[in-house]
Amino acid sequence: MTIIHPLFVVVLLLFCISSAKGMPRSLICNQCMYFVAHSVQMVEVLSVTVHCTVASRFAHTVMTSSALNKANSSQEIFFEVDLPKTAFITNFSMEIEGQIYVGVVNEKEQAKKQYEKAVSSGRTAGLVKASGRKMEKFSVSVNIAAESNVTFILTYEELLRRKFGKYEILTRINPKQLVENFQIVADIYEPQGIAFVDAHATFLSNELLPLVEKTVTDNKAHIFFSPTLDQQRKCPECDGSLINGDFIIKYDVKRASSLGDIQIVNGYFVHFFAPPDLPRIRKNVMFVNDRSWSMSGTRMVQSRLAMESILSDVHPEDYFGIILFNDRIEPWKESLTKATEENVDEAIKFVWQLSPKGGTNINDAVIKAIHMLQDDRRNKKLPERSVDMIILLTDGMPNTGERNLQRIQQNVCKAIGGNMTLFCLGFGDYVDYSFLDVMAKQNNGVARRIYEASDATLQLQGFYDEVASPLLSAVDLRYPDNAVDSLTPHHFSQLFNGSEIVVAGRLSENDMDNFLVEVLEVTTEYITLHSDSTIHSISTFSPNPSVDLLLTKDRSVKVTLRDSVKFVILLHKVWKMHPYHQDYLGFYTLDSHLLSPSVHGLLGQFYHGIEFEVGDQRPGEVPEKPDATMYVKGHQLNVTRGWQRDFRKDLKRGKNVPCWFIHSNGTGLIDGSAEDYIVSGLFKTV
Repeated sequence: MTIIHPLFVVVLLLFCISSAKGMPRSLICNQCMYFVAHSVQMVEVLSVTVHCTVASRFAHTVMTSSALNKANSSQEIFFEVDLPKTAFITNFSMEIEGQIYVGVVNEKEQAKKQYEKAVSSGRTAGLVKASGRKMEKFSVSVNIAAESNVTFILTYEELLRRKFGKYEILTRINPKQLVENFQIVADIYEPQGIAFVDAHATFLSNELLPLVEKTVTDNKAHIFFSPTLDQQRKCPECDGSLINGDFIIKYDVKRASSLGDIQIVNGYFVHFFAPPDLPRIRKNVMFVNDRSWSMSGTRMVQSRLAMESILSDVHPEDYFGIILFNDRIEPWKESLTKATEENVDEAIKFVWQLSPKGGTNINDAVIKAIHMLQDDRRNKKLPERSVDMIILLTDGMPNTGERNLQRIQQNVCKAIGGNMTLFCLGFGDYVDYSFLDVMAKQNNGVARRIYEASDATLQLQGFYDEVASPLLSAVDLRYPDNAVDSLTPHHFSQLFNGSEIVVAGRLSENDMDNFLVEVLEVTTEYITLHSDSTIHSISTFSPNPSVDLLLTKDRSVKVTLRDSVKFVILLHKVWKMHPYHQDYLGFYTLDSHLLSPSVHGLLGQFYHGIEFEVGDQRPGEVPEKPDATMYVKGHQLNVTRGWQRDFRKDLKRGKNVPCWFIHSNGTGLIDGSAEDYIVSGLFKTV
């Protein structure tokens, strides 16, 4: 058997039984797991069992179903299953009269050709094809002799993705009749510990709800659901089954104060990165909405309702702008505005007043949004520590202005220059989704298809909720070159609240004592360092650095910002017999002139100089160390002349330089109090 690599999603599957003679051509049907034949009453579903095992967010699901042909002649039976789109099939087999037939799993293009060839030659074949928003359908049919049975076994796997603070296991079930032996079983194991587990189904009535058994310990959970024949009935005298819909399990893991979890199995590692309790980043978002003729009717009403809901949820500290476009570009304002209650109300009225008309000029609309963000950023109208994003909604192809799709992508990518994120929403079936998908990915964003249905407004709102709370931007996870290889992607344009970054790789050595992970982020104030399975956090002093971090054995942290600004933090062990001047942390740099004017923090306050005067010099307690009065920030401070070692040029011995020592822990000079800047155990491991 050929198995697709776990990093790929299988979209087509071929199942060939070359040894089964006389089997008819397979037919393809749709819908969920069920059996059909020429006469449904002549096929009895004996059992349906779904067993899902989850370990460290990786789900392994086995679906087993048996059916009996009760007819006095052979007939064709169909087996059909809906699979999550993010899953990949690893095995499919059938057992007929004690003979097991094993399928061959192939990638998309190869499978499609082999499937067509198998069907034309009369062999049994299965196909996976797109179906709906979250699922894909696998179908296979087989000819079964009279009074014979068949057992289908389908195995698929899936890496669960964290969304809105939880992982979801979705199983779609529809046996089409009552089943004597029906079971859904899930076993979850998470080494970090399980924070919560919830299990429900769209078909659960009040009577069936208590049948969902759930057992949860510290790091394990067991879910079991097995209704009897009578409990499956729609009514006491009915043969129809209630079991038709989605069985959904949602859970999350416990997250320590550290900013990551690394799990190692058989020479491979997986790094899960979802830092808790990070402050949200302020964002500046441009909404670029299509109002061409094709958006008439229900689409326009739904998009307006979605915009009203979205605008009402924009954080008051964020900035936003709106562009409506057809063959003309019409911005609400020529500059972004803060999301105050008054501005939001005015924007909602603007959205509702305009009607659809004209063609579709995507190129000029997006370029206009880019220029507005760039102009406001250049004119310092936007918060410096914030992220810029554009959300484009369109339902059609560009038919005015620039129409060449590749040139539009090039124009947008060049204009953005990697400095903002573009999200693309394709509304309906006629949009060129691949065009939007590529354009979004080229600009650090994602595309999403909005299905034309009664819940389109909720789909739009749901997408915005996903990206509404960015926590980190331009995140790099780095691992020692000599310790790992075969890494999955480890640069991410953003991390949103409730989501998770996952990086996997192979260890080239098992010496975890030297396994240093660097999590580098360039927008917020946090740089994280993972060493010896313990994550430490320190603050950086620039809003936009590209940072290299190295923890050395001599109790120092060496940091390079954008390959130019270099500094070293040293733990000095001096004056061991002094009652309180024993160890101190030194911070040294030669490149402070390259740092942003907004640099802050305990040290950042002094990077660009402080205006002060020193007078009234007088004898101090030590003759060579006079006291004086410093006039700074409106305060008069008592200071003492002394000497300090400057380690910028000589990290080992340093050089003596004269300085003023400020009493009372810098009260009156620093912002806040000294306790605001204390970090406990910076270099300790736990």
